[in-house]
Amino acid sequence: MKKLRTLSLLLFTLLFILSLTGCGTGSSKKVKDTSADTPKTDGTVRTEPDTAGGNILNVHFDVEIASMDPQIATDGTSFETIAAITEGLYSIDASGSPILAMAESVDKSKDGLTYTFTLRDAKWSDGTPVTSHDFVFAWRRLVDPVVASEYSFIMGIAGVTNAAAIISGEKTTEELGVSAPNDKTLVVTLEVPVPFFESLLAFPSFLPVNEAFFKAAGDSFGTSPSTILSNGPFIITSYEPAATTITLTKNPAYWDVQNVALDGIRYQVIKDSQQAMLSYQNGDLDVATLSGEQVEQFAADPEFHNIMAGYLWYISPNQTIKGLENVNLRKALALAYDKGAIVNNILKDGSIVADFAVPTLLATGPDGKDFRETASTYLAADKATALSYWETAKAELNVSQLKYTMLVEDTESTMNVAQFIQSEIQTTLPGLTIELQTMPKKNRVERMQQGDFELGLTRWGPDYADPMTYLDMWTTKSPNNYGFWSNKEYDSIIESAKKGALALDTTARWAALKDAERLVMEDAVILPVYQKGDAVMIKNGIEGIEFHSVGINRIYKNAKK
Repeated sequence: MKKLRTLSLLLFTLLFILSLTGCGTGSSKKVKDTSADTPKTDGTVRTEPDTAGGNILNVHFDVEIASMDPQIATDGTSFETIAAITEGLYSIDASGSPILAMAESVDKSKDGLTYTFTLRDAKWSDGTPVTSHDFVFAWRRLVDPVVASEYSFIMGIAGVTNAAAIISGEKTTEELGVSAPNDKTLVVTLEVPVPFFESLLAFPSFLPVNEAFFKAAGDSFGTSPSTILSNGPFIITSYEPAATTITLTKNPAYWDVQNVALDGIRYQVIKDSQQAMLSYQNGDLDVATLSGEQVEQFAADPEFHNIMAGYLWYISPNQTIKGLENVNLRKALALAYDKGAIVNNILKDGSIVADFAVPTLLATGPDGKDFRETASTYLAADKATALSYWETAKAELNVSQLKYTMLVEDTESTMNVAQFIQSEIQTTLPGLTIELQTMPKKNRVERMQQGDFELGLTRWGPDYADPMTYLDMWTTKSPNNYGFWSNKEYDSIIESAKKGALALDTTARWAALKDAERLVMEDAVILPVYQKGDAVMIKNGIEGIEFHSVGINRIYKNAKK
């Protein structure tokens, strides 16, 4: 595993490179004038981008968009696209700090429990004004048990009054701590002060939705350009579920359109990394992600960039499946594969070994140190110990052999990692067979959400800069607790850290979160594999793409070509 100092230096170097790029001389080509574009009768502003090149940024995705509904989406690809066309009360600047967006100003009470936002004059892409009622509607929808959003929990993380009680069905959505006294004023009340509250409001789950437009679209909302409304820098002009090409065009109705240099963005879904690199070399892509041998091949290229991301990849064992409820079996699995070989020989993209549940470079504590600097590590690869756990598990379960199927999404790098893990487990633990079942990411996520799996190779990206963005997942009632683990002590720690005594004592809270991680790891609730690094090719002349390890991974508002 690379030392933290090396990672910090890597991150600093990348930020320095990007800052130099941002100060470079841009193209002399004039930005296309879209001021004459007008909303179409179906409610969506549409312009035809210059797909031959020009000021269109061509970006590589390795998985499809799963949802364009802000309150339903759960994955980074969807979040990135949604954030390009929709703007919330806050956005995030290049350094990762929250900045006012749809909110023109905010007044905070001295006790940190009431936020009063005044909205700026802004319009949706159909010409209707963005109002405080759009936020009330969207936030109530997020916590509505009928909607059953997988991200409803984040409203409770934000501390918004009555969020948890509404999600559990104890209170109505009208009792959520958000109100609109008038079209331009939004009042939010919290149950406890939340230090990262403003950063959270830039996250896609908190983005506004126009109620009239939503109801008119019905079940088709978010599935096509005519059923997607924008108030952000771009609008969607070409999209359908599972599309391999998604086209965005600059939004002439955007309040800050004069500071958007790109005419549009064209996303291309290419799962094969070799094909993606060919497209990049042919000039069809401006931004492409590398994997495996490609990283070594292009590492010296001046267009190559290595970025440490926040994503944690891990195996989730479903504890409702016979055998996987046994902690010794789960530990045997967790220790049986060589993580160093995965990051150094397979991925080669700057990813690091994960012997933890909370990634490095995520959050700084009251001591001024990164969480990982003062927390322990767990479940490091150890094949001899793994075999010992396996022998114990066989005796406890009264079996001599077991077979499990692991769900894997169908991207090249993920399949390569899964095949290696499969081989390692079957070699290290004789009598244990792992079968792989590959499928698109959306299907893999749906299967795991429904509990229809045995093992799943999955990932989680941080939504905000606090360990809770990971640790809240493994509480008993969390929709992201795919393995159905339950521990009363753990639940108590997390509840207190969110809105109990620990929430009011930052030092005690930080220590308690380390205890919570220990409980998850010692019980092998998840089997960590690696923390993702991204090897990215970016064409010379591309400036201002903002990369973030927390929340929205890439922001293009200030990008130039």
